[in-house]
Amino acid sequence: MGDSGLPFALPDIGEEEIAAVTAALRSGWLSSGPLVPRFEQRFAEACGPGVSAIAVNSATAGLHLALEALGVGPGMEVLVPTWTFTATAEVVVHLGAEPVLVDVDPVTLHIDFADAARKVTPRTVAVLPVHFAGQLVAPAQLRAFAERHQLAVVEDAAHSFPASSQGVAAGAGPSAATVFSFYATKTITTGEGGMVVTRDPDLARRIRTTRLHGFDRDGFDRYRSDRPAWRYDVVEAGWKCNLTDPAAALGLVQLDRAEAMRARREEIAGWYREAFAGLPLDLPTPAPAGDVHAWHLFVVRLRPEAAPGRDGFIQEMSRLGVGCSVHFIPLHQHSYWRHRYHLTDAMFPVASAEFARVVSLPIFSAMTDEQVDRVITTVHKVLQ
Repeated sequence: MGDSGLPFALPDIGEEEIAAVTAALRSGWLSSGPLVPRFEQRFAEACGPGVSAIAVNSATAGLHLALEALGVGPGMEVLVPTWTFTATAEVVVHLGAEPVLVDVDPVTLHIDFADAARKVTPRTVAVLPVHFAGQLVAPAQLRAFAERHQLAVVEDAAHSFPASSQGVAAGAGPSAATVFSFYATKTITTGEGGMVVTRDPDLARRIRTTRLHGFDRDGFDRYRSDRPAWRYDVVEAGWKCNLTDPAAALGLVQLDRAEAMRARREEIAGWYREAFAGLPLDLPTPAPAGDVHAWHLFVVRLRPEAAPGRDGFIQEMSRLGVGCSVHFIPLHQHSYWRHRYHLTDAMFPVASAEFARVVSLPIFSAMTDEQVDRVITTVHKVLQ
C-alpha cells in the first residue's frame, strides 16, 4: 500500500500509556511484579462482582490453562466452531483431547448449537464458544445447551472486551471460565497478553499455580524483600505463561480508556452501516437490544452482484491504499485440520459459503474521521 496507505488495524496508544510503561521499566520490575495483581483486580472489577482474573501472556495460554484446570485430556472431546482462529482448537490438541469442529449460524457466525448437538458424544466434555467480532453468543442459548448436554463452558472472548448482554458483562456469567485477548489489534492491548476470568476459586487457584511453573508462590512474592525469598515449592508441572509488569502497566491505562475506545469503534460502525446501506453487500448484525457490542471487527459480506468478488475487492482496496482482512479462514479449510480429521467443505456448508464472501474493513479506535471517510469513499469506488 505504500507509506500513504491506511492499515487494517493500529493500536490506540497515547502518551499516558508510554509514560506508564516507562515508569514500569524504571521500577526494575521487568517480569511479573506489583502491577500484574493490580491489573488483575481492576479487570475483575470491570467484569463484575464475584469473579477472579488471572493475567497470562496470551489468550492462547489462557484457553490452555482453563481447559487443563477443568481436567480436559486424552480420550475427551471439545466442541469448537470452525469459524475461529486456530488457537481455539489447537489448545485442545495440546492437552491430548480432540476438538470437534462445528458449523456456524448464518447470521451471527457464532457456533450453531443445532449442529453442535448432533456432534455430542459420550466423550464430549466441554464447548468453546467464540464471541465473534465482539458480539456475545446468546447467553441463555449457550447455558441451555451446556446444561442439556452436561458440558463445561470456556468462552473464547478474545474479541469481546468490553461487551455485555442484558447488563451482564463478558466474564461475569456462569461459565467455567472466560478468556480475553490483549493482542496488539484487540479492543484493549498489552502488546501480547490475555486474561482468564472465572467465578470458581478452585479453578482460579490452579490456573495461578500452573501459569508459572507450578510454584506455590507468585514470582512477585518470591522476590519481595520483606519475606524470605529463596524457599518455594513446586506443586504442579506447570508452564511459563505469566504476564509482565510493563505489559500490565500498558493494560491498566488501556482499561481506563476501554469504554471510550469501544464507543469510538461503535461510532465508526454506525457511520459504516449508514454509508454502505445501498451497496451490494450484507452488513454485520447490530447487537440485540440491551446488549453491548465491542466492535472488534466490522465484517461485511459481498453479494453475488458485487463484481470484483471477495478476493478482487480486497486486492482493489489495497491498490487504492486501504488495508482489509478476512476473519476467518474456517479451520476445516486449513491443511492441518482438514487432513487430521478428513474434513470437507460439505461438512460445514454455512462456514464454507460465508467464507467466500467475508471481508473485514478497518475499524480501530485511533481512526480519524478522515480515515473513516477514506474507507467509505474507497468502498464506494470499488463497488460502484
